[in-house]
Amino acid sequence: MTGKHLSSERGYRRMVRPREGEVRFQVGVEQTDLLVVAELDLRDEIAAFVSTVRGEIKNWILFHPEFAESLVPVAVPDGAPEVVRAMAAAAESCGVGPMAAVAGAVAQAVGDKFAARSPNILVENGGDTYLRSTRERVVALLADPGSGASLGLRIEAGAFPVALCASSGTIGHSLSLGSGDLVAVRARDARLADAAATALGNLLGSERDMDRVLKRARELAPHGLDGVFAQYDAKVAAWGDLELVALD
Repeated sequence: MTGKHLSSERGYRRMVRPREGEVRFQVGVEQTDLLVVAELDLRDEIAAFVSTVRGEIKNWILFHPEFAESLVPVAVPDGAPEVVRAMAAAAESCGVGPMAAVAGAVAQAVGDKFAARSPNILVENGGDTYLRSTRERVVALLADPGSGASLGLRIEAGAFPVALCASSGTIGHSLSLGSGDLVAVRARDARLADAAATALGNLLGSERDMDRVLKRARELAPHGLDGVFAQYDAKVAAWGDLELVALD
């Protein structure tokens, strides 16, 4: 995949500023690279937990390779691990393959697991973010890493948990069949947000597709999609529960 902004760097993480009483740290386990903001340093515990979650997914793929390879939904039995079932359910809702939900699934698993120890915990996994918070947050919307972010999404204190997941045909290495700069999805469930971002990003092949993206987003609302922001070059569109703010 190629794109005008394609980069393996994650310089956007420099924009993440913990609040008073919070720390930020990175957790890397094989291909998983998390940035976490929490009320205490949990990196060792999170790394061990991520290894367990990854192990469940990898073991499932070992005996069911179609789970990793398919670009369309794959049915899984009730006896599958919870993370596998959640990924499959999100993919089914959005009409994509299960791995479209993997980054959001890992982020949410971590956030939910450690929320009792840190009521404020923000987990970012390659542009897909799951947030639990007792206070208002602003999340930057980044369509061009070279010029930084000028637009953000404000999330009120009582709205959490919130997932914000992104897909791009020009940024990063995740598979997108579209060529838009950014599709960002808001939902309470990170697995759904991740799968929906991929599905909507696949539709964005030109500026003319903006209405198509918003129409599909509204169709996904009954499944839990709360809002979508899309950008193609200079054209932007938004729908749903999104309070956009200018960043300093």
